[in-house]
Amino acid sequence: MTKIIGIAGSLRAGSYNAALLRAAVTLMPEDSVLEIGTIRGIPLYDGDVEAADGVPPAVALLKDQIAASDGVLMVSPEYNNSIPGVFKNAIDWLSRPPADAARIFSDRPFAVIGASPGGFGTILSQNAWLPVLRTLGTRQWFGGRLMVSRAGSVFDEAGELTDEKIKAQLQQFLHGFVSFTRS
Repeated sequence: MTKIIGIAGSLRAGSYNAALLRAAVTLMPEDSVLEIGTIRGIPLYDGDVEAADGVPPAVALLKDQIAASDGVLMVSPEYNNSIPGVFKNAIDWLSRPPADAARIFSDRPFAVIGASPGGFGTILSQNAWLPVLRTLGTRQWFGGRLMVSRAGSVFDEAGELTDEKIKAQLQQFLHGFVSFTRS
């Protein structure tokens, strides 16, 4: 069984990216599972806090989930044409302490998708993640891209993905990523 951890990079209750992640859970290929991790509860990174108290419990939990997975699906919004600060902060915490970073990132398959109310999807955010993930030593999957634009028209009021074309693209993406994690 291939286990992927999915993380939405938004804390907003009505987040299109969290909705996209929930839809992905239902579209996984056979013999695979997508579990949802969370960045909720991760404080702003502060080296003094780390030195005094170590890694916060919310960070430790997410680190353990990632370490037990076969890959990570990041579902990233785009804020001001780049990476959301709250998501980058979580990744920064996950890389602490440096001696433990390899357990989380080194050669682990990572993929990035995202949804945006705008017309360009999350192309700039996805591009901005590439050097971060490269620096951390992940094995990035480039076999597909999924950037959901005009997200307000593909999800209903309850956050359910209603656009069949996007569902098919998401399912194809997930199949490709799971195959990549198995190689």
